[in-house]
Amino acid sequence: MLKKRSILSLEQKEWLEFHWIYLLLSFMLPVIIMMVVYLLNGIYPGSERSVLASDAFSQFSNFHASFRNMLLGKQGLFYSWQASIGLNYLALAAYYLGGIFTPLVLFFPNQLMPDALFFLTLIKIGAMGLSFFVFAYHSYRKLQHLEKLALATCYALLSFAIAHSEIIMWLDAFIYLPLIILGINRVIEKQRYKTLFFSYFLLFISNFYMAFMIGVFSVLYFFAQLLIRFKATKKAIIPYFVTAFLSGGASMFIVLPTVMDLRTNGETLSTFTKLKTEATGWLDLIMKNFIGVYDGTKYGSIPFIFVGVLSLYLCLLYFVSLKVNWRNKLAYGAIFAILIASFYLQPLNLFWHGFHAPNMFLFRYAFLFSFLVLYLAGYGLELAFETKPMLKISLGVGLLAIFSLSYLFKPASSYTYVSQISLFATILFLAAYSLLLALSQTSKRHYISVLLLLFVIGEMGINSYQMIKGIREDWVYASRILYTGPYEDIATLVDSTKKANNSFYRLENLDGVSVNDSFNYNYAGIGMFSSMRNRHASSLLHQLGFQSRGTNLNLRYQNNTLLMDSLFDVKYNIATQDIEKYGFQQIESANQYQLFENTNALGLGLLTDPTIFNVQLPENDNLTSQTNLFNALAKQNNRYYQFMVPKMVQKSHSQVDENGSITTFTQESANLEQTITWEITLPKNSQAYLSLFPFDFAKIGTSKVTIDVNGQKRTTQIDINGQYYNLGNYSKSTKLRFTTSFSGEKEIKLIAPKILILDTQAFQKAVNQLKTQTVQFKTKGHLATAQFNAKTEQVLFTTIAYDKGWHAYIDGKKTSITAFKEGLLAIKVPKGKHHLVLKYYPPGLFLGCTLSISSGLLFFVFYRYQRKKLSQQL
Repeated sequence: MLKKRSILSLEQKEWLEFHWIYLLLSFMLPVIIMMVVYLLNGIYPGSERSVLASDAFSQFSNFHASFRNMLLGKQGLFYSWQASIGLNYLALAAYYLGGIFTPLVLFFPNQLMPDALFFLTLIKIGAMGLSFFVFAYHSYRKLQHLEKLALATCYALLSFAIAHSEIIMWLDAFIYLPLIILGINRVIEKQRYKTLFFSYFLLFISNFYMAFMIGVFSVLYFFAQLLIRFKATKKAIIPYFVTAFLSGGASMFIVLPTVMDLRTNGETLSTFTKLKTEATGWLDLIMKNFIGVYDGTKYGSIPFIFVGVLSLYLCLLYFVSLKVNWRNKLAYGAIFAILIASFYLQPLNLFWHGFHAPNMFLFRYAFLFSFLVLYLAGYGLELAFETKPMLKISLGVGLLAIFSLSYLFKPASSYTYVSQISLFATILFLAAYSLLLALSQTSKRHYISVLLLLFVIGEMGINSYQMIKGIREDWVYASRILYTGPYEDIATLVDSTKKANNSFYRLENLDGVSVNDSFNYNYAGIGMFSSMRNRHASSLLHQLGFQSRGTNLNLRYQNNTLLMDSLFDVKYNIATQDIEKYGFQQIESANQYQLFENTNALGLGLLTDPTIFNVQLPENDNLTSQTNLFNALAKQNNRYYQFMVPKMVQKSHSQVDENGSITTFTQESANLEQTITWEITLPKNSQAYLSLFPFDFAKIGTSKVTIDVNGQKRTTQIDINGQYYNLGNYSKSTKLRFTTSFSGEKEIKLIAPKILILDTQAFQKAVNQLKTQTVQFKTKGHLATAQFNAKTEQVLFTTIAYDKGWHAYIDGKKTSITAFKEGLLAIKVPKGKHHLVLKYYPPGLFLGCTLSISSGLLFFVFYRYQRKKLSQQL
């Protein structure tokens, strides 16, 4: 009978049996500390306050829900129909969902995704502690396990990780950093390569963005080893780079498609106009080493580098100790110098971010500084038990003086976030550590180790509490009810639409939880907020009235016209009140939510003439673009829109300045909305909109407007949504009075507000014609199919986002795809009845898979060769 081979060697099994309690503690201690920290901030499983802050509410919760949908077979791995008229889902998953723990969302219903992210955050923080303990065990031979446990706790709770804990996908990268450094050491010292290969591999597939920073740092670390131990490291140059290269190659199945998507849809490289970074000062490194200092993660913040007062003390002890070789100090000092220079010099700062300036959450590589401090602190702790008490006391006194003097003489207008409590806590813990280590040669070491661990738990717990409190005050942890409250009602209505349809359609919620709801509730929508997006499609939609300015991070459905509802097959709207849109009829309700069906929704495709490619879409005129496209598709020459000027009849708490085409609304009373009442006589057969367009988006801030019309109110943020605010549908001539209430900025400057009138008769005439040209599609995963009958050689125009990953087959034969205005997919089709199949494979997928398999095989050959070579040497 064949004996089953174990994954672990006998040596590894014995090691686990002996050390399992410390491995468990290295994981559980940070988890327990963070559970207490979250509890003190009112966050726990099922709590009213959720763990969702900043992007976690609108992005990460919904994207994790979509991943669960994918695991359950409700959507494809390669492509998502759920948002932005279609998206490369593999690229989105690689950026947001690549960690090995992400599949655990399968055990949480979408409604409980806040709890899923809570547990995932704890698990990842615990894994950080576990990975550093494994690193410490193999790196610090002179330390006791409790001391290694203290260092692991410092790493798991470093300020950068906790202050950015809502950016949950970054935490995965921190898990692998210690293992990569351990892997490099094993390559140099023992000619062993598996640790480095698999650590790099897991890092690359977990988060390629952070992988770039860690990759650069690890190369710097390797070069530092060349200076420190040249003979041993010189022999490892080729094995190290071969292992790193093959590990990167093995990850190409997910990295290459993502990189190719970024090349197609990514932003241009950032440039710099100033040499020095914004908001940084000469005391930053000291001030950010006080306990509990949180200065925000928006703009104007400085690097989060705190990893414990003990770590800082021991790192400095390493540099002042005469027992440390000058080469070591020079090598590691050089890495510190590069990181510190990067904090202050914009070119270096941009380099670490891949030459893309971060959108808030600045200095995203600062955790590398913290790791290096802690890495050297381990060696400093080894030295501490061999160093004379006077040096340790002198170092402690020196640090106490630096902290105290920096706080006392800091500029009055700077570092206001450093409180006296932070100063006292820092002094207290620093004094305690200095005293403990000074007594380490006269007391039993075990007692010193226990006390060090207890103090570390207290220090890092206090700091973590302040970080979470800072997030709560800076970003606000959203109430659970905001996410879970509407879930059942919305899901009920969405499920109802699925049962009523066999072919593709789109749906949008006017009163949704967030712009990314379609990912969570698994319906095809238009709006999306994501760093991974199809910029060409979003730009075209912006040209057609769906707001998506700048780099297209945001794409919004709200406040566009009926023409675009029909053209983009928006068959349903969900809302909490009557939407008063021509052609939309209420068909169902679920408590406060109502479902409206659009009788004029067109299919995903339309048969039209090849002349469609010649249609003109003026860049800054969305109404002309809509008119030209609609008429070209319908082969008509209708006039759909006209503008009228409303009369201002009343104002409250507002000073109105009308200066030609610009109207400025200035707040007269602080904290009170500016309220303007308008009147207009509308013609019959009209859908009316109020056009509000900021004169300067940079100055509008997050100002909002509430439209009160016919007894219904709807509030919208002005800068991120469309400009056409619905005022209702009127079959008869009507004198309309409505109110706008502005809040936010004291001064709101707009292009003079006008009333946009859509002629519903002209619109209906065009829609009736387009219905005869409609081609219905069925979609599943990365496939879309359709049957059509072309009267002549025509063009099948679709509202599917164009992407090079699409492949078209007519009656089984591959045919070419054409991009309409670089944003939509179109196909020239022959006359007659035909069957169309569209298949999507992310560009670079097959090449990436080939590279991954090849790299894996090459590493296996390389590994076996090196092992054989090593055994011969022994």
